[in-house]
Amino acid sequence: MANIQVVRKKENRQEGYEDKIKKYRLANAYRFVLLLLFLAAIVGLIIVQYRKHVYTGYNVVNTVPRQSGTQSVPIRLGKSVLSYSEDGSHCINLKGDVVWNQTYQMQDVDTAVCGEVSALCSYNGNQIFVQSAKECLGEVTTTMPIRDIAVSATGRVSAILADVDATWIHTYDPNGELLFYGQTFMQNSGYPVALALSPDGELLGVSYVYLDAGTVKTNIAFYNFGPVGSNQSDYLVSTQSYSDMIAPYIQFMDDGTAFAVGDNRLVIYKGEQKPVSAADYFYNDTEIKSVFYNEEYIGLIMASDKAESRYRLDVYGVDAKKVGTYYFDLEYKDMFFEDKRFVIYSESECLIMNMDGLEKFRGRFGGSVELMVPTDSAYKYVLVTGSSLDTIQLN
Repeated sequence: MANIQVVRKKENRQEGYEDKIKKYRLANAYRFVLLLLFLAAIVGLIIVQYRKHVYTGYNVVNTVPRQSGTQSVPIRLGKSVLSYSEDGSHCINLKGDVVWNQTYQMQDVDTAVCGEVSALCSYNGNQIFVQSAKECLGEVTTTMPIRDIAVSATGRVSAILADVDATWIHTYDPNGELLFYGQTFMQNSGYPVALALSPDGELLGVSYVYLDAGTVKTNIAFYNFGPVGSNQSDYLVSTQSYSDMIAPYIQFMDDGTAFAVGDNRLVIYKGEQKPVSAADYFYNDTEIKSVFYNEEYIGLIMASDKAESRYRLDVYGVDAKKVGTYYFDLEYKDMFFEDKRFVIYSESECLIMNMDGLEKFRGRFGGSVELMVPTDSAYKYVLVTGSSLDTIQLN
């Protein structure tokens, strides 16, 4: 009996020790969960405060000189600045360092940009200069006058070329090699008024206008230069016809999302191989004044339908859904999207608003601003003036 009693005592002690270990581990788990919840609450509070924070001014944290000609026009090229004129172009980074220079002689310079790649041409000319934020990629020489161009992030270029009896659409690599071509006639497919390349250069979207019984109508056609399109006649993979719309504007947001802006609606197309219509947004009796976009949003600026505001901005997402409608009075010259907000500015003032409709900043610049470029830091921008690059930080 004695031996049995001793064994039972050891078992009870062992059970008590295991219970203590379990309680200790459980207590630590509770503490860890509470710590995570506390940290999540702190992070959530910081995010809420960050989203609700309103900036009232800015500090100039850096200034570097900039040389520019009197006729030079600066545009964004990724996070760099491309300046072009009739005599040539050059690219500088946000530190003011010249990355490259290119000389030419062109009149009526036209530009196309996709991310960090640009193409420059002259309307009715026969040269296209392809450039990136890092280097000059190449030159294209056409055999017919250029009417319009589009460029991809890979440097591939498509051009509408005018012939005597027909119109051609040629697609080149950056070095000028002709890759694809097609001929259009007004009485058949129509006249191409706008074109766009997907960032990877595999899809080409074209807006055609044509006459049908005295009425001007539109065809939106998509061509696939990859394996899927090679099995189709003329690489044509999808076509949408509109009897009540003229669409002089078409663009790609990414490799599988495109949109066309017509005189009475916005049409968003989805599909990486064969784009088809995913959403139509009508705006009858309203004139679109400007179109802006990036890989996430489309922005249409039009006259306001409210007496207290001058302009109305409708924003749509890459998912083909409407994000919201916003109103403002600023006489803008440019606009861009960044990190779930948009920036509208003129030479002398700026408005920054998030997608919740909160004004993050409204203020005036100290000088005349030709271009405003976002940086990698939140609410830090580079203001491009005629003589300097001014880096500012909102506060």
